Amino acid sequence: GVFFIGGGWLWYRLSPAEAPDNPAVYDPITLEPKRPEGFLRRLTNFVFSKPVTLSGQRLDRINILLLGIGGLGHDGPYLTDTMILVSIKPSTKQIAMVSIPRDLAVDIPGRGSYKINHADAFGEVERAGWGGALATRVVESTFGVDIPYYVRLDFAAFVEIIDEVGGIKVNVERSFVDAEYPAPNFAFQTVSFAKGIQMMNGQRALQYARSRHGGNGEGSDFARARRQQKMLLALKEKLLSFSTLSNPVRINKVMNSLDTHLTTNMTFADIITLIKLGREWHADQITTLVLDSTPEGYLQNTTGADGAFLLQPKGGDFTPIREAVKGIFDRLPTVADDTPTQEAPAAPTVQIEIQNGTWRAGLAARIKKRLTDKQLTVTRVGNMADRPISTSVIYATRPASADIAHIMGVLRDELGVPIEETVPNGITMATDTDVLLVLGEDIKE
Repeated sequence: GVFFIGGGWLWYRLSPAEAPDNPAVYDPITLEPKRPEGFLRRLTNFVFSKPVTLSGQRLDRINILLLGIGGLGHDGPYLTDTMILVSIKPSTKQIAMVSIPRDLAVDIPGRGSYKINHADAFGEVERAGWGGALATRVVESTFGVDIPYYVRLDFAAFVEIIDEVGGIKVNVERSFVDAEYPAPNFAFQTVSFAKGIQMMNGQRALQYARSRHGGNGEGSDFARARRQQKMLLALKEKLLSFSTLSNPVRINKVMNSLDTHLTTNMTFADIITLIKLGREWHADQITTLVLDSTPEGYLQNTTGADGAFLLQPKGGDFTPIREAVKGIFDRLPTVADDTPTQEAPAAPTVQIEIQNGTWRAGLAARIKKRLTDKQLTVTRVGNMADRPISTSVIYATRPASADIAHIMGVLRDELGVPIEETVPNGITMATDTDVLLVLGEDIKE
């Protein structure tokens, strides 16, 4: 008996498909790890597998620091442009967002008193890739909270993520014009926004989130912080309405495409767990706080020794701010959310045709079901005229658009089948087929 269980443990440890950070092991609908095949795998999975628990989940508070930077090619590439502490209370399905102004004077270890937006840059100077970790450490010590996770993204990542989901709808509270919005080569451009619900692509959303010199009450960092919270709420709603992005393979592809534009200490399994929690969040359970220097706010304006504008706690004491952050779910009323309903973008109209190049009866139909379970559209199945064929292949029947290239990549990852650019002579298919999948003897069901 001991040998049997011990052998099962070894099998479990040596099976990479069971690793929770492998996107292929997750079901795209439930986001639960797929049930392993075979008796031994099912047994070891039952005995040894544990659901991923996020740090703080057992204490009923998960803290994540979101950092926005310009990135390479921008002035001050690692100075934090946006800093938001997101807290999640799983038991009540509440979310809280605390926007931290970049001009807040804090103590940065080894550096002294600086604006808090310098922490990320100082971390990068000390060690490449360490900026997010140092910024998190500074926020932890300043506000007296444990923050196990951070996500840092630059402007390029922000634009790409919003474009990837087909844009977002944002309720612009008041019209404003900003004649000093940053343009390339240290120039300025004018951007304007009209009051009402606006559909924004990635670049337009970035302008709305970054604008700092608008009129009509939109010319402060505090107004910008409130707009940024709006953007996050809209993006959250869009992500949760867009079932394709709930596909673990697709999530992994987006993250890989962002590459150096996004840095996080969250594992892939952590992200999947967070998405599952997010399916239960509702707009009326969101609390927001912007730390500002209004009469009711926690901060006051001051000037540094070099004459720079700074913010500091009223009375020089962070205690009231720490208490507000610690008890944010209890102390602050839930803010009414005006985030517009986000419709999922139309699914790509990519026509997939499957042809069975083997003598295995029903193979094409079984593969079709497997792909439709992944929300792919298979328009027709059939048999190759020339059989058997040893090697499976994916063909693009026309110049590959972004949608076609994406679908071909999904097929390749799901089936382990190579992609060829040119369809050989002698293969016939429907005239409206975009992607042809030929099943050979090597296909694994």
